[in-house]
Amino acid sequence: MALSKEQRRMRIKRRSLDKSRGTAERPRLCVFRSNTQFYAQLIDDSTGKTLASCSSLGLKEAQGIAKIEQAKVIGKAMAEKVIAAGITNVVFDRSGYLYHGRVKHFAEAAREAGLKF
Repeated sequence: MALSKEQRRMRIKRRSLDKSRGTAERPRLCVFRSNTQFYAQLIDDSTGKTLASCSSLGLKEAQGIAKIEQAKVIGKAMAEKVIAAGITNVVFDRSGYLYHGRVKHFAEAAREAGLKF
């Protein structure tokens, strides 16, 4: 029986989470993309706390633009929040999504803004 897209993504996500967990020194930068929005969270897995978050719903400059441009704006804004919190090194968790399109543009914008992963 073939897996659905969502089942396949969840299998990949589970497998990658086994290998990369966020710590206090190097938290996990997790992304989620829906059909219309883009979300990012900085998570410390050792304590189970979300340190910072950013989404296209919460930013005015991310409203009404193309989805790839949204991802770039979110990546830059998230990097600024994380660096302001005193963190420069993170583990990137693409949540089972392929590294292209919105996920890739988000990561590139976060790197350009100063995050290292």
